[in-house]
Amino acid sequence: MERMNPRLKSALLWGAVGAMAFLVLLQGYALVVEPLVSIGAGVVIAVCVGTATGIGAYVLEHRLAARATARVDSEPSSDGKSKS
Repeated sequence: MERMNPRLKSALLWGAVGAMAFLVLLQGYALVVEPLVSIGAGVVIAVCVGTATGIGAYVLEHRLAARATARVDSEPSSDGKSKS
């Protein structure tokens, strides 16, 4: 059995988080005010949000990681003393 690419797995998980976060926000709004859309429409929108989140994570994750690594590498080394 072949293992899943870690980058793809991460993007799929971020997509799931995005979809669930949208559904939680939609439910919270429905509880406080009134339902914005029907349950079916909410699920369709959540799938769209999850897909967009997953695609965004797949495209941007390696770029953000490279940028963070470059930022850490370019910082001057500290001598362990606090600035405060």
